Amino acid sequence: MGLRSVLLAGVAFFGSSAHAASSFSPARPPAIPLAVKGPYLNSWLNVGSDGGNGGYLAGEWPKFWSQQITGWAGFVRVDGTAYNWLGAPPGADLVDQTEFSYTSTRSTFVMNVGDKIEMNVTFLSPVTPSDLRRQSLVFSYLEVGVHSLDGASHDVQLYADVSAEWASGDPNAVVTWDHLVADGVSYHQFQRQDQESLSESNQQPNWGTWFWSTKDDPNLSWQSGADTDVRGAFISNGYLPNSKDSNYRAVNDDWPVFGFANDLGSVGTASVSTLFTIGMTQDGAISLLGEGSDLTIYPALWNSYFDNDVDAMLFFYNDYNEATSLATALDNQVATDSLAAAGQNYLTLTSLSVRQTFGALQFTGTDSDPLVFLKEISSNSDIQTVDVIFPAIPLILYTNPSLLNYLLKPLFLNQENGHYPNTNAIHDLGTFPVARGYPDGSDEPQPLEECGNMIIMVLAYAQRANDDAYLTQHYPILKQWAGYLIDEALIPADQISTDDFAGSLANQTNLALKGIIGLRAMAEISDRTGNTDDAQMYLDTATSYISQWQGFGINSAADPPHATLSYGDADSHGLLYNLYSNSLLGFDADFVPQSVYDMQSDFYPTVALEYGVPLDTRHTYTKSDWEMWCAAISSVETRDTFIRLIAGWIDSTPTNKALTDLYDAGNGDYPAGLQFTARPVAGGHFSLLALPK
Repeated sequence: MGLRSVLLAGVAFFGSSAHAASSFSPARPPAIPLAVKGPYLNSWLNVGSDGGNGGYLAGEWPKFWSQQITGWAGFVRVDGTAYNWLGAPPGADLVDQTEFSYTSTRSTFVMNVGDKIEMNVTFLSPVTPSDLRRQSLVFSYLEVGVHSLDGASHDVQLYADVSAEWASGDPNAVVTWDHLVADGVSYHQFQRQDQESLSESNQQPNWGTWFWSTKDDPNLSWQSGADTDVRGAFISNGYLPNSKDSNYRAVNDDWPVFGFANDLGSVGTASVSTLFTIGMTQDGAISLLGEGSDLTIYPALWNSYFDNDVDAMLFFYNDYNEATSLATALDNQVATDSLAAAGQNYLTLTSLSVRQTFGALQFTGTDSDPLVFLKEISSNSDIQTVDVIFPAIPLILYTNPSLLNYLLKPLFLNQENGHYPNTNAIHDLGTFPVARGYPDGSDEPQPLEECGNMIIMVLAYAQRANDDAYLTQHYPILKQWAGYLIDEALIPADQISTDDFAGSLANQTNLALKGIIGLRAMAEISDRTGNTDDAQMYLDTATSYISQWQGFGINSAADPPHATLSYGDADSHGLLYNLYSNSLLGFDADFVPQSVYDMQSDFYPTVALEYGVPLDTRHTYTKSDWEMWCAAISSVETRDTFIRLIAGWIDSTPTNKALTDLYDAGNGDYPAGLQFTARPVAGGHFSLLALPK
């Protein structure tokens, strides 16, 4: 596909004859991020033909990543006629969407309303990696601009609501609400009546307060009540009665919604804008078994910056000008760097990955001692999964390396305080949002994987932050994990790796390479901390292992030669993505010979399918993060082949949920029985931009 795909045939394909054709730039993604700012503020528009409507904002309900509806509806009245521009409520014809585009922080829709006015609808979820005050706020913006399309003035009223569905994944849960005004902001506040801290229903939180806000304008009206009543009032009258429904009830009992209507008056060619915000606050956000013998509840980080939740909401609403400026700066940085690195196809991928990655992070602790927790969205909801943090680190290192320190801190707190009995590194800390770890050592067994991951990530952070004190602080446990690698890395036992869905296997070539690079990393860690004898020992061991590894894991007789999936299986092959760490840490050909890089680069195009290079010979599925790790260390020609295939997949995949990292390289769909979605491993797409300059 080209840089801008115009889906002229998409109207019939997606079964939406009410829509005119929209353009999609730089691509039509499988799902469009709307409000994506954390594990619990994670609302998308399904697009792909597996269950979406083709990328049209009107006529499709936004959904939480796990596919519950996040009720979000919009109408506009033009000269007395109502049109639907957001969601799928009945009662009005749909607007005609003419354009869609996305950047790293924004999703923007352009709509023709009866050939009379044009709407510009922008969903902005700010990402501020170096500004933790702003990043800690789990809020998102919706700006709607309206102007005349035909040159005449038109009488326009704008309506938008959210439903109680945002507040609970249990439709039978009772929700309470209120409407209030503070400092010029009008807001609906709603929450579950029975707050159950640190628990979830269907992946949504059972605790916290939600805010749906807009400017308190003389022409603003509001209402809470049953969906048909509130929306019907606007369609009929163009305004709401400023009334509160006091019958608190379940989410699915006459579907409570919280509406705003703004009378924009006579609208001409000058754009008239209305700003809304949606978001949530929680006090205690995560519990962790770290220091001490009991779980510690960590506050959401916003509590360090604001006296209360209303102050946080007001700051976010009134911060829009600065937020847009910061968002534009990040959008431009990602665009400039991506284009320079590998062109427009690469930007198509990177710009779709930013909100998704940061949308899996929960910022906690205090401004002087922040901790960041990661939710392994969709695959099993683990918290702080080491081999999910690991593929995400290119984006983290690119935007703010300190965030990697904050992500690893909970893992160190748990293990260094004696809560994990095994000598290898832990796999994860439990199920989000409770990080109790595994005091009995019963985590998913990926010992070689996680020892290598932890040592590599620790050095990657320390190199970029020039923080050798950090290495000294954690040296004893790093040395423990390195001891495991000495014993187990060269000849891996039968075990699973991060690609656990592919099954267990002995003598994995790629897994062994990770462990060996981990030992080389430990040599530098030892050198940086003044442990010179250790440094020489680790270097000698790693050097010996990498030489032996080439004999075990490379089929030199093949045409073309290539690394095998497992030692001795000459006909097997796979993505040798762990080689990327050798370059990420700056070891390059000084450690792993350039011939290995060149060999793999030459080999990958020979086994490529329509949408990518398979993960290995056991299946035709692949993973986009690992493909991009391979692309980053390949020749320009092979790199561009990887990127072209992935960008083409994004633009045409039938998958309909937030960008999956796991897909069939042949048909572009989900593999049978596996539907990963919204996972933070999308940060791995920044592989090119994270390499040392």
